[in-house]
Amino acid sequence: MSLVLDPAAQDLLFREARTANAFTDEPVTDEQVKAIYDLVKYGPTAFNQTPLRITLVRSPEARERLVAHMAEGNRAKTAAAPLVAILSADNEFHEELPQLFPAFPQAKDAFFAERPVREGSAAMNAALQAAYFIVGVRAAGLAAGPMTGFDFEGVRKEFLDDDHTPLMVVNIGRPGPDAWYPRSPRLEYDQVVTTV
Repeated sequence: MSLVLDPAAQDLLFREARTANAFTDEPVTDEQVKAIYDLVKYGPTAFNQTPLRITLVRSPEARERLVAHMAEGNRAKTAAAPLVAILSADNEFHEELPQLFPAFPQAKDAFFAERPVREGSAAMNAALQAAYFIVGVRAAGLAAGPMTGFDFEGVRKEFLDDDHTPLMVVNIGRPGPDAWYPRSPRLEYDQVVTTV
């Protein structure tokens, strides 16, 4: 059985896509980011909770503050990327549930009244949305360079608040020369899938 998605789209989104480490200086516009979000917002999450929050780092001052919190090997590419996004989980996502999950508006209090429960659910579902976001960046013809090599607490204090947990930093733009490392191996189907 073949996939329904066109093979060229499969290549764009998955087979040929990888983490970009260098970018051209072509800007990434707010319109492009909005189009990406308007596509990926439809990806499913538990209770439609949509806890992902996106902080776009555009100003030179903010970029300098972010680069100071990046691991040494990530500083130069973060400083040079046309756009950088900090992806975080909103631990107070439950406040939006009456709007986002109208089939059961009581879910806000019935399941998410306690902060530790919200934090676990927000982390898992925002990570899922972060994956949608990366695929959306690729769908826009751009490249993504997601990274977790940074001072999480430093980034939280510098750009977020106590209700948001940083997940990753994503460099975004058109891939530049030598943007890709060689493709790393992947596990095969029978190494991953078990039928019971």
